[in-house]
Amino acid sequence: MPHSASLASLSPVVVVHLLLAVAALVLGPIALNLRKGSRGHRAIGYAWVTLMIGAALSSVFIRDFRLPNLFGYTPIHILTVVTLVGVGAALFAIARRDIVRLRNIVRLRNMGQRG
Repeated sequence: MPHSASLASLSPVVVVHLLLAVAALVLGPIALNLRKGSRGHRAIGYAWVTLMIGAALSSVFIRDFRLPNLFGYTPIHILTVVTLVGVGAALFAIARRDIVRLRNIVRLRNMGQRG
């Protein structure tokens, strides 16, 4: 019999993580399609960064002791580190006004979201 999970059956931390991740997935393409450097692009970009950091940090509290794990952390948690490093690198590129590097980082991050 197939198992179906509703939001009500999920733990609060999973719901928070899911909402942050879905919001980031929605905002990412919007930011990429706005005129680069515009007020809207920057605002949505910073919102996306905030959502990505929130989704990555919330994933730290989602643990599974049934799957092969290390203290409850499974291989999917590698994405937590990858996301935090990628977002940090993007913020560093923004601070240095290195638009070429920022563009490359964001393209890699966006491909990771889709793949």
